[in-house]
Amino acid sequence: MKRLLLLFAVAFLLFTSCKKPDYVKVFHDPDLYSRTVHELNGVVMGNNFTPVVASRNYAYANIAGYEVIAAGDPVHYRSLAGQLNGLKSVAKPDKGATIDYPYAATLAFCKVGEAVTFPEGSLKYYTDSLHQLAINHGMPTDIMANSEKFAKTVALSIMAWSKKDNYLKTRSMPKFAINDSAGRWVPTPPAYTEAVEPHWSEIRTMVMNNAKEYTVPPPPKFDIKDKNSLYYKDVIYSKNAVDSLTADQAHMADFWDDNPGKLNVSGHVMFITKKFSPPGHWLSIVGIGAHKTKADFNTTVCAYAKTSIALFDAFIESWTAKYIHKTARPETIINKYFDPNWHPHLQTPPFPEYTCGHCTISAAAAEALTSVLGDNVAYTDTSELEFGIKNRSYKSFRAAANENVWARFYGGIHFHNSCVVSNRFGKIVGDSVVIKLVMKK
Repeated sequence: MKRLLLLFAVAFLLFTSCKKPDYVKVFHDPDLYSRTVHELNGVVMGNNFTPVVASRNYAYANIAGYEVIAAGDPVHYRSLAGQLNGLKSVAKPDKGATIDYPYAATLAFCKVGEAVTFPEGSLKYYTDSLHQLAINHGMPTDIMANSEKFAKTVALSIMAWSKKDNYLKTRSMPKFAINDSAGRWVPTPPAYTEAVEPHWSEIRTMVMNNAKEYTVPPPPKFDIKDKNSLYYKDVIYSKNAVDSLTADQAHMADFWDDNPGKLNVSGHVMFITKKFSPPGHWLSIVGIGAHKTKADFNTTVCAYAKTSIALFDAFIESWTAKYIHKTARPETIINKYFDPNWHPHLQTPPFPEYTCGHCTISAAAAEALTSVLGDNVAYTDTSELEFGIKNRSYKSFRAAANENVWARFYGGIHFHNSCVVSNRFGKIVGDSVVIKLVMKK
């Protein structure tokens, strides 16, 4: 019996030793990187991070992944060191070291993604699975060790840079002061949550010179007495739109809701339902677009990085405007002056109305993504299927961003003027990223 077992063991070893290693096929598949981003999406959603904080996670993680592929393919890609504010240098690979750069890029993404905001180790289960995957598919031990070492050194470079962006400083800044003056933002039902991230303008930008580089025009002056005023017309337009939504308009609003923590109230029972936030939705679109265009691994990582940078700066641009103007939401105004029983189609987010964050970041993301994957990339967005919302199809990334303008309006959480202005300035932020950054040579 022992001899039989020994023969079986020898035969198994001979079989496995003769099996051709296919780790390159596994780790150079761009869909693996997209699945890894989706994994971080799930962790972000599970930890209840706000959209602005989530954008920070995604940006630093994707920059780490990009810096690895730029080091591995310097003929075609340029490091972001010296291009992004405050990023002076990034670790280089050891001379002569054989590295699997896609494996290292995926690991670097994970290491930064879990450590920027989360307690370190939040993605350890996933990085351990990647390590085991490398073993199972025959990656030589020296290449594995070199790749993991380089991923760690790049991650440390990006983490050191991230710690100087004022995020920790803003954690101890005072809360937004509530002042129930006419037209000013106040907390909204059902949670009446305090204002989210009132000091996000203090966060270091990545490409913009500063948070106020692009100054939006002031919103229409608060005036609900003059029926011919722009403000009055905007309020009535919003109320009437929500009161007469078509099925497609409601679906559009639901599809772009992206509320990471909706509070549901039924009698005395309250519970939260979660979805990907706006930046998480757009990173899902990056993966869909990369797959649709058959982008290779490096192009896919570049698309994620550039889009994440645009999202990051666009949030700063919008949040700066929000806490300069401090405007009330449609729900507040309509309930107080027109109809106390009126409800928007979507749940109102806990921060000022002007400008629209989702419209801003969507336009910025569309410009960045278009610059990498091309214009007129028709695709079907399947991002919301896992949350029970049917797909929507678009002729281009810009078309999706333009639909978002109407989606936030039909949701009843933004005035139409805000959505239009936000889309315009989001494009400006996106264009600045496209123009200023040299990524693919």
